[in-house]
Amino acid sequence: MDRGEGCVEEHAARPAPRWRPTSRLPVRPLLVACALALLSPGATNAEELKAPVQQVDVQLILAVDSSGSVTGDEFRLQMDGLAFAFRQPAVLQAVQNGRHHAIAVTLFEWSDADRQKQSIPWTVLSDDESLQAFADIIRAAPRMVSGGYTSINAALAYAGSMFGKSGFVSDRRVIDVSGDGRDNTNGSPEAVRDKLVNSDIVINGLAILHDEADLKEYYESAVIGGPGAFVVVASDFTDFADAMLGKLVQEIAGLPATRAIELAANAQSARH
Repeated sequence: MDRGEGCVEEHAARPAPRWRPTSRLPVRPLLVACALALLSPGATNAEELKAPVQQVDVQLILAVDSSGSVTGDEFRLQMDGLAFAFRQPAVLQAVQNGRHHAIAVTLFEWSDADRQKQSIPWTVLSDDESLQAFADIIRAAPRMVSGGYTSINAALAYAGSMFGKSGFVSDRRVIDVSGDGRDNTNGSPEAVRDKLVNSDIVINGLAILHDEADLKEYYESAVIGGPGAFVVVASDFTDFADAMLGKLVQEIAGLPATRAIELAANAQSARH
């Protein structure tokens, strides 16, 4: 038995209706330890884990650019920015305002045409404790893809295949793509985008204008699609956290951009 399976079986074997830790460790560090065990080289592939079918308000896939143009420090800025956003009250409010008061989220890294890796499995977020634990897992997650070209085409195709393995049902399915460059593999993001949109999947983008000043326009024309699809921009990786916060609120709540920005404003001000 490897370490990842041990974490899963330990929880499944408990007969009590509510999980209670048996050690003196706080709940959140234990959850992070189990999640990191699943990410270890000998652990069960996250894509093969079977989650119970559950109704949530939105299934959200976070697609994080890990290509050769992204340094180790820049990758960590993306992950720390995501962790920061999930800790904010505005995100909790967006989750709890939904009809089912829960969302399902997963994260994968992407670069070249054949280089995608789901680094955080599908996870239900429904309250402050689960959001804080998820933020901890994001911050602790190691980089699993490094180097390679920027294949947005393949990243979108990979993301589209993940919904069928989620174990959840929802009225909305959203892919959240962040990156610092256009597709440079001669792929066709537009064709994959159109296929996903025809399957009622929304694709939003976060364009990091680190190397390409016109990347927002490229994302608007070639990447995003579906009802209410949008692009937010970060001038550099250091601005990623603030851009992601407003983006998450809008995606989770399904709100117009102006209202999402209003809900996120206090948290953004507190950061500076």
